[in-house]
Amino acid sequence: MRAYLDCNATTRPLPEVVAAMAGALEHGWGNPSSVHRAGIDARHSVELARESVARLLGAQPREVVVTGGGTESASLAIAGTLDALSGPRTLVTMRTEHSAVREACEALEARGRARVAWVPAGADGVVDLAALDAALDAHAGDVALVSVMWANNETGVLQPVHSIGERCRARGVRFHCDATQWVGRMPTDVANLPVDLVTASAHKFHGPKGVGVLWVRGGARVLPQVIGGPQERDRRGGTENVAGIVGTGVAADAAVAWLADPAGRERGAAMRDDFERAVLAAVPDAVVNGGSALRLWNTSNIGFPGLEAEALLLLLSERGVAASAGAACSSGSLDPSPVLLAMGVPPRIAHGSVRFSIARTTTEEELRIAAEEVAACVARLRRSA
Repeated sequence: MRAYLDCNATTRPLPEVVAAMAGALEHGWGNPSSVHRAGIDARHSVELARESVARLLGAQPREVVVTGGGTESASLAIAGTLDALSGPRTLVTMRTEHSAVREACEALEARGRARVAWVPAGADGVVDLAALDAALDAHAGDVALVSVMWANNETGVLQPVHSIGERCRARGVRFHCDATQWVGRMPTDVANLPVDLVTASAHKFHGPKGVGVLWVRGGARVLPQVIGGPQERDRRGGTENVAGIVGTGVAADAAVAWLADPAGRERGAAMRDDFERAVLAAVPDAVVNGGSALRLWNTSNIGFPGLEAEALLLLLSERGVAASAGAACSSGSLDPSPVLLAMGVPPRIAHGSVRFSIARTTTEEELRIAAEEVAACVARLRRSA
């Protein structure tokens, strides 16, 4: 692969993460719930990793719940909050959320467990705060949870988390923030945020797949969705994935060290902006979706009017460039992104929109190659059309 620009789908595990996981599989294979020496050693490794994740989040270790992935963490936050309350209640969220939140809310509503109030986004993808106020007031006393993500996985658009959280606090409403694309890429201090639940995923910051994180503020109650054991302080049953958790701890420590110097993020943002300028210069009718809003430094979503994203992605892949048409878990769908449609992006542009996402390991050369190949592939597809 000449240029891997699909880092919002997953990042490559760091060498030290792989080494730590191999060591845990070979030497730390005890069950952390056992009381003998092998189990105690495994438990110690799990708790050390939990402390590392807590440092990355700006949290207390006891507040960190380890799950099987970001999707499970979101489900635990949403369904676990509903189960802790009596009767069907209202969930307030947006159509621009990741499917882990959006489809979870739809499913809970279809099963009669909740009602969903959808708050619109503006053309830039940012929540309409006046509409949020109206939804909270219209459902006063009935809202179980507000769920709005921090950084959009498809466009990188940032939501005003502090403003949303302050509105929730003023009304005594719990706030869940899907920070899967944020954590490990931007400094995080959940203790000083007006947020109650935060989700993250290890493989977005160079850790392993299959390990998710849910931060639960002290006093916030969620009932387990995976039942069958007292693990994770009775919030998620099942024997812990020791090797995966150990790898997550190592990845969290590496992220903390990288985040200490803002130069890395500034370099990434400059590289992303240069890439966009190069693409727009070569394809003048291309559109940066969400480009007018504040965005995460690593994400660019570019629409190519009149093209099909799938055709462009296949051609790019043949030429050694990896990108995506949106969320990885939606790949294979021929429908335009629900996120882009919810932003009001015309279908003609949404159908031809491609997400390019970088990591702290991405090089300028990769982005130079990618910009050249995008221009060549777009030209080729338009000639054939």
